[in-house]
Amino acid sequence: MYYKNARVFTSDFRFHTGAFEVKDGLFGQVLPEQVPADAIDLKGATVIPGLVEVHSHGNSGADFSDGDYQGLKDMAAYYAQWGVTSFAPASMTLPYEVLEKAFATAKRLHEEAPEGLSRLMGIQMEGPYFSYKKRGAQNPDYLKEPDFEGFRKLYEGCGGLVRIVDVAPELPGAAEFARQASQLCTVSIAHTDSDYDHAKAAIDAGVTHLTHLYNAMPGIHHRNPGVIPAAVENPNVQAEIICDGYHIHPASVRLAFTMFKDRMILVSDSGRCAGLPEGSQFQLGGQDAWLRGGVARLADGTIACSAANLWQCLVNTISWNVPQEEAIRAATYNPAKAIGAEDTIGSIETGKLADFIICDEDFTQRRVFIGGREVPGA
Repeated sequence: MYYKNARVFTSDFRFHTGAFEVKDGLFGQVLPEQVPADAIDLKGATVIPGLVEVHSHGNSGADFSDGDYQGLKDMAAYYAQWGVTSFAPASMTLPYEVLEKAFATAKRLHEEAPEGLSRLMGIQMEGPYFSYKKRGAQNPDYLKEPDFEGFRKLYEGCGGLVRIVDVAPELPGAAEFARQASQLCTVSIAHTDSDYDHAKAAIDAGVTHLTHLYNAMPGIHHRNPGVIPAAVENPNVQAEIICDGYHIHPASVRLAFTMFKDRMILVSDSGRCAGLPEGSQFQLGGQDAWLRGGVARLADGTIACSAANLWQCLVNTISWNVPQEEAIRAATYNPAKAIGAEDTIGSIETGKLADFIICDEDFTQRRVFIGGREVPGA
């Protein structure tokens, strides 16, 4: 099947007018010179790769950490409706036995891969190796120092599906943990009060990712630069950013893209409140939270997860004058790279899974395809 007359975001991270082929669930020819007469005319519509979400806890009343298989399927259905064609759900700071159950449900969904649902491509293990001071909405009862053996048991228990693991660099043994864990997956800095030296040591040991930039970490100070400059100056480090319009001011989003350039990753950091009505009360890592004013908060007012989805974050980012090409790359190829899946998803390229979104030039979404098949009702 060929689609013609489209504004296609291709693997060079630019838009080109032309056609592309979908064959056996994969992209075939992209921008071919010859197009069959029966090609589907998209009449100038914009086509971008399916979005890749690497930091979302839940939606639709479900949370990944619940360890409920139907809830995880409901989450995957919601993602698919919003153009998130692949995802790596994020866990919370919880006991190992709770994480083990949640990871088992992820393994099952990954293996079964039901048609019409977003494709589960990994797990982000957010916690429990965090700073108490910068715990944010993470439950302090379950915080731990870095524990590679405990992590490895969880990693092996889900068949290596953990693709990102988070750690605060100032904790005892953090650099050694990063060195060992980076042989298995991406290691990220998160929920940290680290100074520059500890952050740099962790990066030198193998960290290549920064979880929700600005949030739950020290700000930049000219005499105490902290985590962010240590990450900026190393070209191997990518950085997530929450663009729900509440966690971070648009000017700081633009600054992040200026600092990290083509290493940014858009995330929603959504909780089970995404898709629920304003005022909803829910559980987040064993703590009560409320959806108030469009964002989730704990009882003490601490901002917790977002109520947005990745498509909304992408549209926000573009509306804040981040160039379209940079924003789309940050929601597709870069997150795919973070979970080691850039060879199969994240761009419209021959041989990759045919996950794509057809939308208007103003990014009003029209149709979503996963593996070349249209998602009903999207």
